[in-house]
Amino acid sequence: MITFIQIVLSILLLFGCFFILVGALGLVKLSTFFKRLHAPTKASTLGVGCVLVGSVCYHIFLGEDPQPRELLITVFLFITAPISAHMMAKAALSLLMETRPELPGHKTAKEEQLPPPEPRRADETDDAKAPVSRDSQ
Repeated sequence: MITFIQIVLSILLLFGCFFILVGALGLVKLSTFFKRLHAPTKASTLGVGCVLVGSVCYHIFLGEDPQPRELLITVFLFITAPISAHMMAKAALSLLMETRPELPGHKTAKEEQLPPPEPRRADETDDAKAPVSRDSQ
């Protein structure tokens, strides 16, 4: 039974380290701001969460009282990481952040925008385009 618990704790720690490594690589390698934001958010939620859950299980396995700080950190992390990433993505979307310019063949956010509408002259009216009502016929 002791070996089984040690294997489970080792798997939790390895999963946590794996997610943190993948998140760090994603932060460096991904092309756009939104993709780079997604990788560390998942890494912090899953990676640090697995490590903290493994730590709580380890203390329970030793017969010690579980540390309430570790449990609170885990809950706080699972709640705040996705919310903060969502708020940063909304702010970036409203500012139309540009992507990395050194990517070949990739358009920036300014190039992807539609051109502004042409200004209308004062003598133009929408009467020709307006639908005809049944009362006027």
